[in-house]
Order: sequence, then C-alpha cells, then structure tokens
Amino acid sequence: MVPDPNMPPDKFRTRDLTPDSSDEDELDNLVEGSTVELDLDDADAIDLQALADEAANATPEFMADGDALDVQGSTATGPILLDPEMPAATATAEDYERQLARLQAQMGELEKREADVLDHYKRLKAEYLNYRDRSARDTQVALNQGDRKVLLEILPVLDNFERSLGASYPDMEAFRIGVELIHKQFVDALRRIGAEPVTLEVGDPFDALHSEALTTLSNPNLPDGSIAAIYERGYMLRDQLLRPARVVVNHNPDADTAPGAESSDH
Repeated sequence: MVPDPNMPPDKFRTRDLTPDSSDEDELDNLVEGSTVELDLDDADAIDLQALADEAANATPEFMADGDALDVQGSTATGPILLDPEMPAATATAEDYERQLARLQAQMGELEKREADVLDHYKRLKAEYLNYRDRSARDTQVALNQGDRKVLLEILPVLDNFERSLGASYPDMEAFRIGVELIHKQFVDALRRIGAEPVTLEVGDPFDALHSEALTTLSNPNLPDGSIAAIYERGYMLRDQLLRPARVVVNHNPDADTAPGAESSDH
C-alpha cells in the first residue's frame, strides 16, 4: 500500500492500485478499494516498513514483470534497454556493455565521416579561393598585355610627330605631306589592333545606329535627311561600335519641289 501525499496531515489514505497485469483478480482482492485510516497518535505503534514489505510480497507477479509505480502512483515500464528487441528478463550488465560498445563504435564512425566531410569542404573552399585569386591575376595580366599591345602600336606614331616638330620644311606642301604620312601610319596602327573607321561620307543617308546628329543645316544641293558634314568619324572595334560618328544632318524639305518641280509644271 502506498500512502497518498495529498491527504490531510492527521490521516493517510492509501491510493487504489490498478496495475496493468493479467492477474487482475488477485490484485483486486489485495488493493482495490482498500483504505486504511491511521491516527497520528497511533503512528508509533505501526511499522510502515512491515506494511510495505507485506504489500510487495503479496504481488510477486506484478513486481517481477518490471513494472513500477511512479510518484503519482501510475504504472510505468521497467528499465529501458538500449536494444528494444532484448527481453528485460535476460538483460545483463554484459549486454548493456556490448550495446554501449556498439553505439560507441557507431559514434566513432559518424565522427570520422563528419571529419572527412569537413576536410573535403575545407579543401573545396581552398581550391575555390585559389581559383578566384588566379582568375583575378590572369584577368589583370590580360588587361596589361592588351594595354601594352596598344601602346606599342601608338608609340611609333608619337615618335614621328616628335621628329616632324624638329624638322624644317621648305613650304607648307611638304609639311602637309608629312602630316598625311603620320596620319596613315596612325590609321594602320589602329587597324592592327582591331579598330577601323566607320565608312561614312557626306551625302550618305543618316544612320542612327552608327551616327549621332549634332545639329541640322539646309543645303539645297543635298537630299533631305542626308549627312551634310562629318564632325568626328566613328570607329568600329572588330564587330562592335567603338564610337559613333558625330555628324550634321541636312534638313531641306523643299528640295523635291524647288527648281525641278516648277520647270516641269511649266
């Protein structure tokens, strides 16, 4: 019998025991509905340990099954085994030690796998950082090489300009010929690095894809919407537009009805 801790302090009442056992009839005869009222004045004359021993001996099947009462008086399963398939009656200390050794081996294997994955991650991270730094260096080297190629093509043109400044010309025609030679040299240098001028002449139709209109003027000798003057020539870098040409567009809406149209009417 188990004392009920919720009873008043002057009396104790035993709680009904209803364990989950196949031998319910025998247990019911022992504990169902049995209450014992104890007076505190007679507590010294009662051996509580003897009462507990008597109750334990009276239910040997219930206690042997591994069932026990918790604090609230309800039944609970006996000791929890590491291996649920192992019967409680046959579990020994060596069985627990074997189960513990097996779980420790599994834990060691998982720790080893975790270390391998972490090491693989660190290696991949190091390889990525090395690749990023190497790509940045290669890109910078390529840019430097491109700049070097352009400068090596332009520097000879600068040398010829400096020579022309120190030379003496008999007349302006000789000076003009020298400037034209340097201009040709510079255009050839641009062509070697992939830059070529956009083919555009005065009188050609205005092309908004390769030209930029600065202003308009009226020239009766040119068609309306054509290029009247080229202020800056455009350039292509391989297949892409490097710089659009800056041009002046002719605006002459009366070109079709001026002289020719009036003479035809007469």
